[in-house]
Amino acid sequence: MRIRVVQIWGFLMTVLGWIFVACTMAMEGWKISSVGGMGGSSILKVAWYWSSLWRSCFTDSTAVSNCYDFPVLWSVEGHIQIVRGLLMAALSLGMLAFVLSLLGMECTFIGGKDRSKHRKIYTGGCFHIISVSPSIPQNGPLAVSVNLLNFCSLLSTSGYAVYAQYVSVEYFNPNFDGLKFDLGTPLFLGWVGSAFQMAGGTFYLWSVCRPLCGQEHT
Repeated sequence: MRIRVVQIWGFLMTVLGWIFVACTMAMEGWKISSVGGMGGSSILKVAWYWSSLWRSCFTDSTAVSNCYDFPVLWSVEGHIQIVRGLLMAALSLGMLAFVLSLLGMECTFIGGKDRSKHRKIYTGGCFHIISVSPSIPQNGPLAVSVNLLNFCSLLSTSGYAVYAQYVSVEYFNPNFDGLKFDLGTPLFLGWVGSAFQMAGGTFYLWSVCRPLCGQEHT
């Protein structure tokens, strides 16, 4: 019963985290910059420049926005292409992890025998965490999961980090004369979603690691 509860919590957390990451792909305002503000007791005209993974916009004080949609993939800045690729790969891997996890959970009646179900949910948890390296035997059936981890990195977290690093370098560069941007809400929501997925994946691994490791040594 305890393992079943842990797996359900893991599933809920990974679903919530995946939704957060997916939402950031469509959200606006990945980076934001405002022009104007208060001038004594008067309010000066305020305008906002903001950008997402798909377009760049200017919004004036009357809330009218003028946007420029990024035309084609190869004409977009390199860091945006990298972020798109990392997040799409993370979402695809997360979908595969959902399938494996559902097949492996104790509360589902599909997926085969207990040992087969344990392997499925273990691999699903690994896909959610991506780069976790738990202490498990390096020879045997579980080596497949370990090898998968060795070829992957923290995809979604890395995507947000790449974008944040690009914005931060411009912001803190004293020689940069262009418009400086602040980090937007989607980045922080994405990091929270990534943390939920990692926590849920850890729950999956904890729920089956002991049975699998114990059987590997018998």
